Amino acid sequence: MPATSEVPPAEGPGRTRQGLVYRAGVLGHRPTVPTDSAELERRAQAAMSPRAWAYVAGAAGEGATARANRAAFDRHRIVPRMLPGRASRDLSTELLGRRLPAPVLLAPVGAVGLVRRDSDLEIGAAAAELGLPYILSNQGCSPMEDVAAAMGSAPRWFQLYWSTDELLVDSLLARAEASGAEAVVVTLDTTMLGWRPQDLNLGSLPFSQGIGIAQYTSDPRFQQVVAERVAARAEQGSDDVKVTLGALRSLLSISREHPGDLRANLRSPTPRAAVETFLDIYSNPGLTWEQLATLRDRTSLPFLVKGVLHPDDARRAVQVGASGIVVSNHGGRQVDGAIASLDALPAVRAAVGPELPLVLDSGVRTGSDVVKAIALGADAVAVGRPYVYGLALGGRDGVRDVLSNIVAELDLTMGLSGVGSVAEIGPGLLAAAP
Repeated sequence: MPATSEVPPAEGPGRTRQGLVYRAGVLGHRPTVPTDSAELERRAQAAMSPRAWAYVAGAAGEGATARANRAAFDRHRIVPRMLPGRASRDLSTELLGRRLPAPVLLAPVGAVGLVRRDSDLEIGAAAAELGLPYILSNQGCSPMEDVAAAMGSAPRWFQLYWSTDELLVDSLLARAEASGAEAVVVTLDTTMLGWRPQDLNLGSLPFSQGIGIAQYTSDPRFQQVVAERVAARAEQGSDDVKVTLGALRSLLSISREHPGDLRANLRSPTPRAAVETFLDIYSNPGLTWEQLATLRDRTSLPFLVKGVLHPDDARRAVQVGASGIVVSNHGGRQVDGAIASLDALPAVRAAVGPELPLVLDSGVRTGSDVVKAIALGADAVAVGRPYVYGLALGGRDGVRDVLSNIVAELDLTMGLSGVGSVAEIGPGLLAAAP
């Protein structure tokens, strides 16, 4: 007789998620959030405004880098192994001393208020529900303290855009530490905005409408700089502003997004001065490795660098004290024709050795993508656009469902490939596509 077990094996997130969907199907309900990335994108585009879609889904230039990100995943094929004798998988992984339920993080995405008001709060709450780290965007639409309150003790990191105002850099770092961030992620590849035709063709920059600058308008140092600007302008006399319907709409958006009463903001010069100040100082095109090295003395938090694709840059990041690297081409939004993040990953891993935490960002859509990234040297992946699409379709629940689907597919892919834990995933699991 075959051996039997008195205790049924744990289902795991994959079978559990399938069961929820199929049981709902018996009652005639289909998922609000599609379970495949192509349909998820199609429905999200229909639900989003043209400006929101251009900003979130758009890419640099002709979109070659964004396409390359997906093509890189397609070039690697999983070779399943049979009958490993394991009924459940261990998806957990350790990153910067924190044990995570799965090797998945929520990438920082700025100006998501274009998609839904209170976007960052809903994203943070969904991440907290799943126990997955949320990298709070420096270009967020809610102050980091409010997002931290919505997340409780759940893991979170903070993304830093290095301002031309060094006191603002220090203020943001101090606030991140005080709000419970466990790491700082310095984005290196966006010292200037890339050439983004989808936004340019609409003349749409969300920050110029006051969308995505809440970390700044809530910051005491930034407020001081804005107040100085307002005072200087008052001494010089009023400036001429051409009144058009578009200008009035922009003023309304800026006033609505600025802290305080809408009617008071409409009469105040401060909201418009805040937008102008942000556009002047938010990022530093002249940032150097020597400046980056000062982080070691400016915060007690570990810092990672985001946007590294060349192994020499990876080595330099380690030399200046980085505790990890996010291998990323910004989702193809900065340099058209750049190397795919997944293609850059093995050389970066070889350059920094086996111990330094590496997160793969850009192009991740599915659970099988997660397997491939880990097999090629990543410790975890960061997901961006897909959860924003879920936000557009279902708010907090939509974000949760997109991430749950990715984790579920990761679990099933591992199980069907004969892998019992994330730690067992290695290059031997993959073969190059013919």
